[in-house]
Amino acid sequence: MDLLAQSIARANTWLNSPVVDTDSKDSIKKLLADANPKQLIDSFYKELEFGTGGLRGIMGVGSNCMNKYTLGAATQGLANYLKKSLPGKEIKVAIAYDCRNNSALFAQVTADVFSANGIFVYLFPELRPTPLLSFAIRHLQCDSGVVITASHNPKEYNGYKAYWSDGAQLVPPHDKNVIDEVNAIGGYENINFQSDASKISRISKEVEEAYYNNVNRLIPAKESIKRQHEIPLVYSSLHGAGITMVPECLSKLGFTNLILVNEQSEPDGNFPTVQSPNPEEQSAMELALKKAKEVNAELVMATDPDTDRVGIGIKDKSGNYFLLNGNQAFSLMMWFIMKNLSDEEKKNGYIAKTIVTTELVDTIASKMGIECFNTLTGFKYIAELMGKMEGKKTFVAAGEESYGYMVGDFVRDKDAVSACAFFAALAASAKDEGHTLYDWLVQMYVDFGFYKEGLVNLVRKGAEGEQEIKKMMEKFRNSPPTQIAGKEIVRILDYKTSVEKNVLTKSDSTITLPKSDVIQFYLEDGTKISVRPSGTEPKIKFYISVHTQLKSAKEFDSVDNELTHKIKELERAIIE
Repeated sequence: MDLLAQSIARANTWLNSPVVDTDSKDSIKKLLADANPKQLIDSFYKELEFGTGGLRGIMGVGSNCMNKYTLGAATQGLANYLKKSLPGKEIKVAIAYDCRNNSALFAQVTADVFSANGIFVYLFPELRPTPLLSFAIRHLQCDSGVVITASHNPKEYNGYKAYWSDGAQLVPPHDKNVIDEVNAIGGYENINFQSDASKISRISKEVEEAYYNNVNRLIPAKESIKRQHEIPLVYSSLHGAGITMVPECLSKLGFTNLILVNEQSEPDGNFPTVQSPNPEEQSAMELALKKAKEVNAELVMATDPDTDRVGIGIKDKSGNYFLLNGNQAFSLMMWFIMKNLSDEEKKNGYIAKTIVTTELVDTIASKMGIECFNTLTGFKYIAELMGKMEGKKTFVAAGEESYGYMVGDFVRDKDAVSACAFFAALAASAKDEGHTLYDWLVQMYVDFGFYKEGLVNLVRKGAEGEQEIKKMMEKFRNSPPTQIAGKEIVRILDYKTSVEKNVLTKSDSTITLPKSDVIQFYLEDGTKISVRPSGTEPKIKFYISVHTQLKSAKEFDSVDNELTHKIKELERAIIE
């Protein structure tokens, strides 16, 4: 059956359902009557599935969209799986939501379905950051949890992240088992939407206070913060949930000069001041950078809507503000954390990162005497590693290139609230020693090597785009290039087949990480290029990493230009 036929069949199933409301059915009839079937196909050609970020899609009618029914099916499937996995137990779940349109509604629907299935629900009464949900699951001893968010996606999107009892997002086999349960439901009439209010309880402020205490326990350089508490820090929540916790967290640590970007402080799912609420993008950070220049800030921070990622801006040697990329920010944070560890903490501890994140962190960890693990992309795999390492070594911190960081094990997902606290402590510590964050960035490159990264995103939307991305990955896998931008490929790592090929020795070895649709190419000059389809957005990503030695701070600009030129050449070669 082709995509159009599949879509029509699914649309008719919705039309014939006694559960689907009249407004939804009217919308479906319009899609079926439209001469152009593209929107019908995009809405119905498949069921939403869990990716690296859970369930995520454009809001609207259809099996491939975020709505009451797809969300209800996911919750019913999760409820069924919980009851099968924990027979006879009083099951408890926690639910949070962010600023997005329909997030509060979707959170209530989720609570209704859980409670209707006899599951006790802890529900946040207002929007709160995703990391607080992860913390609450462990703190309240829940068996699972859900947060309603689409993270940094455009305003048309919403999503559903499911968590297990460890406070981490679902990993295999749980994610696939939940999908199996969803598919076994058979129809939306088999979803129990009838809420049991007696099983829904509002989460109190005590959970947040416990969270703040955990952050305070781990923050280094407290004396520096006392001396430099008045340094100007600029913060924007980009209309998201961060405004509910980041300012209070920094205040509790003693910072007294936090300047908010007021135009972006009001939670708003339409994100009126930005094209996209993504701190990776320069345009989203413009108002914060403008404010920083006005107040001569030491540090600029902006969090995405659900506050699990943070973008960082600092001043260069001329006083001009620029944005650190995720690799730079993560490397600086990890260097700061590791240098504040005792020898015993380094010996017994470990850090973690993803396979597409800068290898500068591996180098720093090696030279500073602490073990560094690499995982697949997605913090759920870092959290899975943490579970396996419990009782063996102490987790210190982790991160990834896409602006996600986590310090300490009290949260098992990326956490921009605590990350803001650590970056503020980093700025205070640098100031206390008579340096800027820019000084420390350059010195880090001198000490450990100048690593620079680039990212190419090729967006391919809808059903046709998904097929195009699949064909691109198949070509890389079955007919890989022999060189890129004039440099020979010497190693190929295919995480889907678990095979690493050494082109020079013509030998193969086994990759021990779980299977994933990722391919990495290492070139003869040490360049690394990683290719993977996004698990949350309609795009294929190319991560480029180049490096060389930086002999002195004086050579920074020239070497930076050299590496930038090299990345541009590689980007052109990839796009062509």
